[in-house]
Amino acid sequence: MLAWALDPSGYLIEISQVSISVVEDYPMARVLPITGSSLRERVSAEEWNTRVDLAACYRLVALYGMTDLVYNHITARVAGSEDHVLINPYGMLYDEITASSLIKINLAGETVLQPDHDYSVNAAGYVIHSAVHTSRHDAECVIHTHTRAGTAVSALADGLMPLSQTAMRFSGHLAYHEYEGPAFNRGERERLIADLGNKNAMILRNHGLLVCAPSIPQAFNLIYWLEQACKIQVDILSCNRPLHVPAKDVVEITADALSGTEITLSNEDATNPHVKTGAQKGRSGYGLLEWPALRRRLDRLDASYAD
Repeated sequence: MLAWALDPSGYLIEISQVSISVVEDYPMARVLPITGSSLRERVSAEEWNTRVDLAACYRLVALYGMTDLVYNHITARVAGSEDHVLINPYGMLYDEITASSLIKINLAGETVLQPDHDYSVNAAGYVIHSAVHTSRHDAECVIHTHTRAGTAVSALADGLMPLSQTAMRFSGHLAYHEYEGPAFNRGERERLIADLGNKNAMILRNHGLLVCAPSIPQAFNLIYWLEQACKIQVDILSCNRPLHVPAKDVVEITADALSGTEITLSNEDATNPHVKTGAQKGRSGYGLLEWPALRRRLDRLDASYAD
């Protein structure tokens, strides 16, 4: 090929027939396909709706910066089934997940429906999520993250502190679980569930965050605000200045007001046809109002999650 260079006088000269060779020091990794046939006609309408919402949740967790490469999981119980859940293919990025790519497994750790791709399920993800789904029948969706802020707060002796309104909503509604190493030991499940109790949000010490909720929209709302609370705390502590901590009774009032029941006008049930009765459920109501708007945002960016 032809090339050009500057001679000592500064003039551009032509260098003829320069040969360039490429040395391949590292062979390319095998690239697994991420496309596959649609499962829409192979599952019930209820399962398909769950698949679309769960794929949307994966995309939103990626959009809001709560991913850990291909690791961690969001699981959702299949409608009409007590022991079938949907989980992400191990090796796909969250922003690649589609409704048809999700794998259906049972709580015994067996694959029930394998989509048309070569990815499988992460065993550690099964251990944590199956524990919650098995013991908490109200836990239709479980989200686990390893974010920087969430992990940082998990390593603080004080845990999440009521330094912001965002954090106060979790006061009295947040569980803690001691770190026992990577979640491969199925024996840890009993201790994790005992620590979670009837709460819907938990900090896994030196590990990350975990939430569960009666629906996918409500679970996403919980992890979003728990992550925001952790980010705010990290920002506050980084200022290295004296802290202003609200009075205990104010924290309790705030936690009660923001713990899950949507605040509505006194006559809204009669005047607003869009009020959702599920939003009035304690500890988990928030999230239903925001979900259609979040789905619209995804549709504007990339609607392939619903494929």
